[in-house]
Amino acid sequence: MMTQHPCHCLRRQHHTTRKILEALLTSPSRPHPHLSPHHCHCPVHRGPPPKMSSLSIFRVATRAVRPTGFFRAPQLTRSRMQSPVTLAAARAHNFGTTSMLRSGHEDETYEEFSARFEKEFDGVQDVFELQRNLNNCFAYDLVPSVEVLTAALKAARRVNDFPTAVRVFEGVKAKVENPDQYKQYLESLEGLRVELGVALREELYPQEA
Repeated sequence: MMTQHPCHCLRRQHHTTRKILEALLTSPSRPHPHLSPHHCHCPVHRGPPPKMSSLSIFRVATRAVRPTGFFRAPQLTRSRMQSPVTLAAARAHNFGTTSMLRSGHEDETYEEFSARFEKEFDGVQDVFELQRNLNNCFAYDLVPSVEVLTAALKAARRVNDFPTAVRVFEGVKAKVENPDQYKQYLESLEGLRVELGVALREELYPQEA
């Protein structure tokens, strides 16, 4: 029994396949299997395209223009929206109370006046506060007490304001009724004046005395 070589079998198979392909391509009567509509199992829609309902179109449109959560403005709660108004009302109430307390100083006694300005000068921390308290103190129709003047001179030394310390004595000189009262104040404040190194105007400008 004779056996065929594998190469001969492959050649015959290749030759047969080639003839089948040529017959399929050259035959005019047989349609191409891939181009025939009968071989397609998918349904063919020959009518007009389906229409979307107006509700579906509206949903798509609103979804397209709706802002995302990242760009959405934060909504304040009711308590947070009312808090600035409450704070403003509280501040206005405090301001009005302070004004009424300030206006109540018109009826204070000389001792109360002295105690108030002693406390004011003890709390001075800058030149502006010092000059403001001196203007308020000397605006009254009276001469400040030695205790008030002592607190004012110490405040001037604390903020290192030598000219204002000199003007304290000038203010006393302008408020007293006569030179004798001025000398009495100088005698009472002599020790503090020397300690702080505060000169009098008549010592700085003797020709004007």
